Amino acid sequence: MAEQHTPRSLIVTFYGAYGRAFAGPVPVSALVRLLGAAGVDAPSVRSSVSRLKRRGFLLPARAADGSAGYELSAEAQQLLDDGDRRIYGDRDAHPAGEWLLAVFSVPEQERHKRHLLRSRLAGLGFGAVAPGVWIAPAHLYEETGHTLDRLHLTPYVELFRGGHLGFAPTAEAVARWWDLTSLAKQHEEFLDLHEPALRALQSGPAPTPEEAYRGYLLALDTWRRLPYADPGLPRELLPADWPGDRAAAVFAELHVRLRDIGAQFLEP
Repeated sequence: MAEQHTPRSLIVTFYGAYGRAFAGPVPVSALVRLLGAAGVDAPSVRSSVSRLKRRGFLLPARAADGSAGYELSAEAQQLLDDGDRRIYGDRDAHPAGEWLLAVFSVPEQERHKRHLLRSRLAGLGFGAVAPGVWIAPAHLYEETGHTLDRLHLTPYVELFRGGHLGFAPTAEAVARWWDLTSLAKQHEEFLDLHEPALRALQSGPAPTPEEAYRGYLLALDTWRRLPYADPGLPRELLPADWPGDRAAAVFAELHVRLRDIGAQFLEP
């Protein structure tokens, strides 16, 4: 299966992985060079940066050398900080059995916000319990609050924290609230793409900085979606052969083997 990476997604991934390490805004020339190493041509970099600027993710600014560059907006910085906890956090560190319940009601004349709420809750990894009632592991409370506040949706939502008391066994309920078959398939696809690369690293020579940079950026661009689709559901509520454990271990080792070596490629 071929891996799909859009220029805009790779730019966001770049800022999450390496862009925040720059001393100030990232020069446009550096973005063109560094995204070019990942297979994105210069026109695609420039057009994608323009779209991210219109969305408020990037802001134009002068780089340290005085050239044109881009820095993260405050909202983008918050988004990436929240993402760090998802992507690199210990998924077993959160207490099991505590859930975050989002209950929302949107007036009919603002039904477009109802669709936005559903799509953003789904994007955060919530499962649907009933119309207007969504559920997620409780540790997502802070990020959920940031997202709803950023989108000005807090007047329509009430958040509750608590346990599941019945009546179906919690594991059965979780299998209704989330499509576990689809989630497992996403983990397996990640493994199909990146486990062979890890085995090659384990048995072969150390990669060059450019090889490590490219390999890490592409692996992260794929991996970073999985902790949002699979929001860290308690392990005891998942099937015994859950592939998410192995996928997380593969990404963690790729991170250790590639990230810091790849950082050396940032220097021109």
